[in-house]
Amino acid sequence: MTPEADNEKRKVFIVDDHPLVREWLTNLINQQPDLNVCGEAAAAAEAIQAVAVSKPAVAIVDISLRDSSGIELIKDLKQSYPGLLVLVLSMHEELHYAERALRAGAKGYIMKRETTKRVVEAIRTVLAGKFYLSEAMEQLITTQFVEGKTLPALSPVEQLTDRELAVFDLLGQGLGTRRIAETLRISIKTVQAYCARIKEKLNLSSATELVREAIRHNETGDAK
Repeated sequence: MTPEADNEKRKVFIVDDHPLVREWLTNLINQQPDLNVCGEAAAAAEAIQAVAVSKPAVAIVDISLRDSSGIELIKDLKQSYPGLLVLVLSMHEELHYAERALRAGAKGYIMKRETTKRVVEAIRTVLAGKFYLSEAMEQLITTQFVEGKTLPALSPVEQLTDRELAVFDLLGQGLGTRRIAETLRISIKTVQAYCARIKEKLNLSSATELVREAIRHNETGDAK
């Protein structure tokens, strides 16, 4: 392929804390005639800095990242780079997180269990300026916003605010209160207040139960 043809490819940036996922995505994307991976990152701070240099057209972001929250990262990316398109690729159920991701600024949401064909389709759809969701999720959102009906009842985790969810995710990664405060750039007392509200919403009686549930959620990707 000529350098000119390579320059015509749309640039994709990958944010995922699993090296195997980044390698798989890179190989998949670089096989496409119209796409090219311009960089990758495992954490939010690294991603913010690298995007400034690589200037991608689209960023593929996971919901759960090492020492950070994918939802918070989407907000930061959209604030710093308004023209950047964001596609979420996650193990977390679309029903529980797609709407939250779209509110944060993402243009699409796709599950990691989907086929490679679907993943490429999602990237191209977002690059075309359109939203990408599964047919089932599109129908649910249409029902909610067009027909005035409500989505299925929220699980306790879904009722957490974005910042509460960020704290919950970091607890599930094994971070302590001080480290979470440093990561989210908030005070320790604020983290403690978030933890208290999370325990109340999830009907948990102790800090031990909170950490145990956060770890389970982080490992399984569901919203119990």
